[in-house]
Amino acid sequence: MHESICDFLLDIIQNAIEARSSVITIIVEDTSDSFTCKVIDNGKGMSESELERIRDPFYTDGVKHTKRKVGLGIPFLEQAVSMSDGDSSIESVKGEGTTITFSFPFDHIDTPPIGNIPSTFFAAMTYPGDFEMHIHYAISRDSGADGYELHRNELIDILGDLSMSQSLILLRDFIRSQDEDLEELRKNR
Repeated sequence: MHESICDFLLDIIQNAIEARSSVITIIVEDTSDSFTCKVIDNGKGMSESELERIRDPFYTDGVKHTKRKVGLGIPFLEQAVSMSDGDSSIESVKGEGTTITFSFPFDHIDTPPIGNIPSTFFAAMTYPGDFEMHIHYAISRDSGADGYELHRNELIDILGDLSMSQSLILLRDFIRSQDEDLEELRKNR
């Protein structure tokens, strides 16, 4: 079940990885008014008819999860966005990739909590596979703006194999340190 915005984001990132993307770009913007996520991948993409079917909770392609009979990620996301008067869009070109954007307003009672941003980025960076991931996280308030970027291949070059415990500890601590630097700004919603 998706209990936070980060749960939706991680689900979309996992879909991009499973679509055999070699490059995934994640843009997260936390403003005074809304929380917006954009995931751009160069995976297998979808045709117009596939785009329509992924909105159906009783559809799954049967390839990714051979025993699963339903695909609920996109329908749950679109329901949550609709309930909170947010926005979402999916653009895809077969053989070229997919871009999914969704935004939740902070002033709506049905907007889910954000969730744990550092843990979400850590989980995304440590999915197994040979792909590059760029994460751009920005916070902007009336009092100022700041953010950070993470690049998977750069982190692997510095930390080593992200399946090794010491590398994982260093990665976790690094992402937390980047996020802690934004804490004061985050409080000024």
